[in-house]
Amino acid sequence: MSASAKGDFPSRTAAHLAGLTDRAGRLADRLLPRPAPAANTTAERALDLALGTALLLLTAPAVAVAALALTLRRTPGGAWDRRPRAGLHGRVFTLRTLRTRRFRLDALSRLPHVVRGDLALVGPAPLAPGNPRPADPRARHWRRELRPGLTGLAQVRARSGMPWDDPALLDQHYAEHHGVVLDLAILAEAARDCLRTALPGGRRTKAHLSDTDHRPPGCSGVD
Repeated sequence: MSASAKGDFPSRTAAHLAGLTDRAGRLADRLLPRPAPAANTTAERALDLALGTALLLLTAPAVAVAALALTLRRTPGGAWDRRPRAGLHGRVFTLRTLRTRRFRLDALSRLPHVVRGDLALVGPAPLAPGNPRPADPRARHWRRELRPGLTGLAQVRARSGMPWDDPALLDQHYAEHHGVVLDLAILAEAARDCLRTALPGGRRTKAHLSDTDHRPPGCSGVD
């Protein structure tokens, strides 16, 4: 064996062992029984159902009027944006979002997903299937065990511009400390930011309830 081949042998062995470990971890994720949900997870789901249903009933007329207006205006792509997203335990669902940012109706139009259980009121941003972030060993388990959220810690802290307010770090922090108390604090902050931008003369910030802007280029007015 040449000297170069001998020198490469340890690195090839380490890479092979790392690959085996990664495959074993994925196999264990599929075969091992899932732990029972923690009490705070059950309480968070109860909050999602109660508050999500109430908000859905309150906002459904406004969402319906906005959807009708966008349909009549023949908005490019239609009134609704539909995108695949990975949810709890990696289950893929189609996320429907109204194509408007007016009064944050894009986020509120997702409330049916909260009631159905595709989304939580608070959680990490919903990711597309195949996104590399859930494959990170540090995020693999909590990304699968947490529902993505209508809003989240990363969204409400986005306005600060602080270097430690990186979305990935904030999602990790939420995964480690999530519970009803933290969810209520995040929802209160999101609602306050929404009011600031909706009221006349309100201060606009980078924080928002939705993770993407679904408006086609050039949209204005009701959009």
